[in-house]
Amino acid sequence: MVAKDPAQALLALNRFGLGAKAATGGDLARIAADPRGYVRSQLSHGDAVLITAPDLMTSDAAFRAHRGAEEMRRRERERKLQVSVTAPMVSADSPAAPAAAPSAADPAKPPARLASLEPAKPAAAKPPEPQVEQTIFRAEAEARFRQLTASDTGLLERLVLFWSNHFALSLAKGQPLRVTIGACEREAIRPHVLGKFADMLRAVEQHPAMLIYLDNQQSIGPNSRAGQNNHRGLNENLAREILELHTLGVDGGYSQSDVTSLARIITGWTFVQPDDDALYGGRFTFAPVRHEPGDHRLLDKVYDEGGLEQGEAALTDLAHHPSTAHHIAVKLSRHFVADEPPPVLVERLAKTFVDTQGDLAAVTAALIESKEAWESGASKMRTPQEFVIAAYRATSRTVDAPQIIGILNALGQPLWYPPGPNGFPDTVAAWASPEGMRARLDVAAQLGRQASPTINPNEVLDAVVGAAASSDTRSAVERAESRPQGLALLFMSPEFQRR
Repeated sequence: MVAKDPAQALLALNRFGLGAKAATGGDLARIAADPRGYVRSQLSHGDAVLITAPDLMTSDAAFRAHRGAEEMRRRERERKLQVSVTAPMVSADSPAAPAAAPSAADPAKPPARLASLEPAKPAAAKPPEPQVEQTIFRAEAEARFRQLTASDTGLLERLVLFWSNHFALSLAKGQPLRVTIGACEREAIRPHVLGKFADMLRAVEQHPAMLIYLDNQQSIGPNSRAGQNNHRGLNENLAREILELHTLGVDGGYSQSDVTSLARIITGWTFVQPDDDALYGGRFTFAPVRHEPGDHRLLDKVYDEGGLEQGEAALTDLAHHPSTAHHIAVKLSRHFVADEPPPVLVERLAKTFVDTQGDLAAVTAALIESKEAWESGASKMRTPQEFVIAAYRATSRTVDAPQIIGILNALGQPLWYPPGPNGFPDTVAAWASPEGMRARLDVAAQLGRQASPTINPNEVLDAVVGAAASSDTRSAVERAESRPQGLALLFMSPEFQRR
């Protein structure tokens, strides 16, 4: 059965996924009869989004490995410093090292005494071993890109990308984030993309990566035992971003006093230091000695004095707040449908969010069942990450994480390195600048040259765009002077760039 409108099948794979996989040869044909049903069916395969691999560490194990490596490097620096301080000085004019004239037969040969002091040079220098942090990061990147390029549940992977950007973390924070940022996505985002928003919110805010990124392990209640002993105080970074970015939104009705109050409520949210506990180091913990005592008022509700449960109750209420529902509805609609999403769609998603207490499967279902999501033209621009992954899927290319990371750097969306806690922008203007499109053209040409010589650009066009291809696109690909040029033209076509 052929779909009445071939654009609908393309929309299902691009707007709600990461593009067709050419290797399957029949993604478009397979879903043509019921594109919406194909997208809907993914909601019953939530486990497909989980990533497990023997080379991936839990976040706490990765953090312990990092701290152990740091300690080894510290000791090595101290050893080298000690050697440099205590090593005897050897001088050419020292009595113990008389200078001998070079041999006439070999004027380049050093004096015998000095030659014996020189270390033997290896036949071939071995490249330095990668640091533990780099090994962990590379494994996480490889696993993520393999999942994105191979997945048959593109909608779920798009949700992962959306929520990871919503709860943005950045490698700018240094090595502690380098070893935990991938694990945070696996542990706190992926298990909850079709679950309750409150559960995802709690998992993220209590994850060591987020606590480190927004400095909550440094936040101490001024009137707590630790605060009085150490004369240290609040750090409001995490509390501010929870309200402004993660839940209510900047116009969600909170004040600076609410930020300060929430900061007090979540004092004591920290993690076990690996230096103190070799077994449980790196895991989230609640430190009562750091928690600000007393009742605290947040958004006109008083949270009775308590420990961990005080902060968790506040997060639950924030997760269910109508402003949070609206904020999430706007962002989801903007991400999947249009920069200026239809107000009726936003209202529908927000109502579903409130009625189901933040059931993300129900909210996602409301999105993909809405006529606005299917009637709106392909106006959104694929982000650099979506573009590269779609090209890999279209050409059945084996994942090359270093190359993908390099391409994302060149295109302005470096892996796990957003410009701030608000994540990467999600508008067409942010990615469709003249400079950005020139960079994409360079990448398209590069990927075209590197594709397998057995790939036919016209066959790829049929597999990933199909009957929805415009006559201009089809003509450009058919008339290309070479196979690489044909693939580059396909990658830069409106049908491939937009979703």
